[in-house]
Amino acid sequence: MARRAADLRQVMQQASAKTPARHASSVTESESIPAKKYPENPHYRPGRATRSNVTGYFPQEVKKQLRLLAAEKDTTIQGLLAEALNDLFAKNGKPEIAPVGDN
Repeated sequence: MARRAADLRQVMQQASAKTPARHASSVTESESIPAKKYPENPHYRPGRATRSNVTGYFPQEVKKQLRLLAAEKDTTIQGLLAEALNDLFAKNGKPEIAPVGDN
């Protein structure tokens, strides 16, 4: 029977549990630990806090072509999508509000 790989989170928690806690009196002002400014979610990205994910399902060829075009234009798929959304907005008389180049 195959051995199950160790869970990194569990290993880190076990390691921190083995580390002796420092007494409050031994911690100086410069060594104080800053309060967390992010949620407990390990996937949290502060740069995405005010952003929303917009997705769709397309054939694999669409993704491949987007990746190739992004490489040819030396940009990202997000940059291409922002450009396309702004073109769609302009075509329909809406303001072009998708940030281009702000990945």
